[in-house]
Amino acid sequence: MGGVGENGKNMTVIEIDEAIFLVDAGVMLPKDDMLGIDRVIPDFTYLVDRKERIKGLFLTHAHQEQIGGIPYLLKSIKVPIYGSAFTIGMLELLLKEHGLNRQVKLNVIDPDRTLKIGRHRLTFFRTTHDIPDSIGISIHTAQGAIVHTGDFKIDYTPVDGRKFDLNKLTRLGNEGVLCLLSDSYNAERRGKTLSESDIQDHLEELFYFNNGRVITALYASNIHRIQQVVNAAVKTNRKVALDGRYLEKVVGLAVKLGYLDIPKNVLITLDKMDQVKEREWAIITSGPDGDPMTPFTKIAQYAHKKIQPKDTDLFVYASSATPADERNVTRAIDSLMRLGVNVVYGDSVHVSGHGSQEDLKLVLELAKPRYFIPIRGEFRLQKAHMDLAKAMGIPASNVFLVDKGDVVEFIDQQARSAERVPAGHILVDGLGVGDVGNIVLRDRRLLAEDGTVIVVVTLSRETKAILAGPEIITRGFVYVRESEALIEDSAKIVTEVLTNALTQKISEWSALKNGIRDALNRYLYDKTKRRPMILPILMEI
Repeated sequence: MGGVGENGKNMTVIEIDEAIFLVDAGVMLPKDDMLGIDRVIPDFTYLVDRKERIKGLFLTHAHQEQIGGIPYLLKSIKVPIYGSAFTIGMLELLLKEHGLNRQVKLNVIDPDRTLKIGRHRLTFFRTTHDIPDSIGISIHTAQGAIVHTGDFKIDYTPVDGRKFDLNKLTRLGNEGVLCLLSDSYNAERRGKTLSESDIQDHLEELFYFNNGRVITALYASNIHRIQQVVNAAVKTNRKVALDGRYLEKVVGLAVKLGYLDIPKNVLITLDKMDQVKEREWAIITSGPDGDPMTPFTKIAQYAHKKIQPKDTDLFVYASSATPADERNVTRAIDSLMRLGVNVVYGDSVHVSGHGSQEDLKLVLELAKPRYFIPIRGEFRLQKAHMDLAKAMGIPASNVFLVDKGDVVEFIDQQARSAERVPAGHILVDGLGVGDVGNIVLRDRRLLAEDGTVIVVVTLSRETKAILAGPEIITRGFVYVRESEALIEDSAKIVTEVLTNALTQKISEWSALKNGIRDALNRYLYDKTKRRPMILPILMEI
């Protein structure tokens, strides 16, 4: 008997009899209404209660969406972790930041070898993505293999020469795949995703015909794109400077492991910028979290410490903007263009790391799964992937669209939706993990939308009479100098509420505060059609 469940969008839990195998443990980007939230991680409660059964955490690749939640998982569960060489190297960098690098056993996977854990057999196959060393994972059971593709596209000409192992996927399909879990991120996009190599010539043209500096903003983990920028720089006799400490760490790791080839004397520091002609500069920039947006927007705002934009520069935004970042990226591009800077972005300098419909159909055709679970991407994308699977001949009853906590159970090669398990997500705000919930987010939204009104009143401890105030302080609600009448009337209403309550010998502070809130809320909404957060502060002397 076995089961497959989703514990958040970036973690898959696979249970085979008494053994539990985890695939990826990433973070999600906060939604627009999650004000102030830095990242979102899966709720690990279900796993903590069953930690003795967990045999290992297996990583498909090294993006934050796959490894970013591991430091938080390790604070509750000590579990052996398995991944390819580059993935484990990237994870070590992350764990060092959290001081956890010596508290867990990290195991490097050889995709060409079988791994035995107890009586369970696992095999792996290389995939192609926009980060090196990505793999798919197969857990073999008596009912057939459970295959997890991770994120992928079919790239026949990858920058590093490591192709998707279609032969191994074919063998898995011939042996019998019970269930396939496959990337759905580009399931709505027709055709085939372009190869990473397809943009190399265009990059070289941009570098060759520009007479000033070329500044490329990208994700630090996109080693393939970094290699292409280096190749273009070498071909056009430019030096390469790295801007960003995290970028430097990742590039150092990739060079050490042999995933990045940078000829001697090509790298140079930004401090030596004045010693080299602008025509000979190629700068690669990435933010403290390895993102391209942070330095890109800082440069556009003249807020970068070392790079000031010039009208002779060429800026290359070699990444796709996430929905959360799209507005800021567009604003930065506009700002640079107003300065006369040439900016190149979009499909000519970036290709997706996720497979389009033809890639997805090829994987379905080779794997020939009995059952299919689309993963990754929004629900509409998983639904589009389901439609592809049905068009490929998989019965609709054999496709499961799952959400957090959903479980698909397999008994004697027959699948059904089983009882949901507790699941959800935890919000991380700064150093706080899980201390911000829906109520706090609601308050933040109120503050962001209608501002706040603070009411300060001083009462006599003996007579309960008003000694000072009410003083009305507003932030983000109205401009006080133009709303004096509104403020004065609000103070009168507070005085009336307190006087009436104290006359009736109501002295409980909670009752007094609620009376102030209710009365002011009605009045202010009637006058402004806004509902600011009202915070009464009562003091006794």
